[in-house]
Amino acid sequence: MPLRLFPATTRHWQRREGAYIHIMNQPRSYVGQFLLALPGMEDRRFDHSVVAVCVHDENGALGIAVSDEIDGVGLHDLLESFDIDPTNVPDTPVVRGGPVEPRRGFVLHSLDWQEQDMVEVGPDWGLSGSLEILKAIAEGRGPRRYIVALGYAGWGAGQLDEEMTGESWFPVECTADILFDVPPERKWAAAYAAAGVDASHLVSGAGSA
Repeated sequence: MPLRLFPATTRHWQRREGAYIHIMNQPRSYVGQFLLALPGMEDRRFDHSVVAVCVHDENGALGIAVSDEIDGVGLHDLLESFDIDPTNVPDTPVVRGGPVEPRRGFVLHSLDWQEQDMVEVGPDWGLSGSLEILKAIAEGRGPRRYIVALGYAGWGAGQLDEEMTGESWFPVECTADILFDVPPERKWAAAYAAAGVDASHLVSGAGSA
């Protein structure tokens, strides 16, 4: 089965006239934040994970994990799978975006590159899922900062809100510097440190998000 990027998912959550549509009395939205796995995380697939939340509304939530590189898969491999010449772009790591649809691709990127199907998530980063952004990156006309991921983390309606009442996730601000400049394996500790928390002192049951 070939690797795929898909615009349909991002298109479903497009902004309208520059602002997300909010439903009155809807629970807190974690869009634009990092969810940092707590030591009490029961799902071991997310142990020490850092998930950038891109969508969270009454229909559910979608996030991209950015803390785990996929062994043996780089950007060149992904580009070549789409018959795109990778010669002029560095062979950066591809991260494991989550357990849902692990052969579908996403790009988190700075806002100096935009397209119709892009979702502007934070003040300086967004999410794209089209083949066009990979072509732009390969041709040197893409975003200056980017992360390529395969798969995503998904939650059904109300599921993330329920998880946030337990000992799974700790929400913090998602800064572009940590998102793009800190290596995947260091993001978890760095994001906690930016929030004033020494991750080495965390123990299971110490608190909840």
